[in-house]
Amino acid sequence: MLCFLISAAAEDGRIQVQLPEPMREHMLSNMRDHLLALESITRDLASGQFDAAAETAESRLGMSSMALHGASHMAPFMPEGMRATGTAMHRAASRFALKAKDAAVDGGLAAAFGALSEVMQQCVACHSGYRVH
Repeated sequence: MLCFLISAAAEDGRIQVQLPEPMREHMLSNMRDHLLALESITRDLASGQFDAAAETAESRLGMSSMALHGASHMAPFMPEGMRATGTAMHRAASRFALKAKDAAVDGGLAAAFGALSEVMQQCVACHSGYRVH
């Protein structure tokens, strides 16, 4: 389990990633959409809408969402670790989508939430390690 403690008094030691302004805005827009997708997914899980959670995860966070987010266009501007973490998040989201579909059949919410946690761990790792400027 990852654990990050954030102190307001701590110096920001994250790697600063320089992006051209239009790409910076595009990336921040993608991150806001990721948050909205996570909110939708957790709401769907809470209401037993497992297939809807799976669809949102795959279409907005999973491997099939990478073209929508312009991943190939953005990748050359990212440090290797940031790219790897992003790809790991997309892969984890696709794995979550499968676990959510399984939960629709067998009610395995624990496995679905465990897989969703793996998605969010990648978000935390990236946001803890990098910042865009």
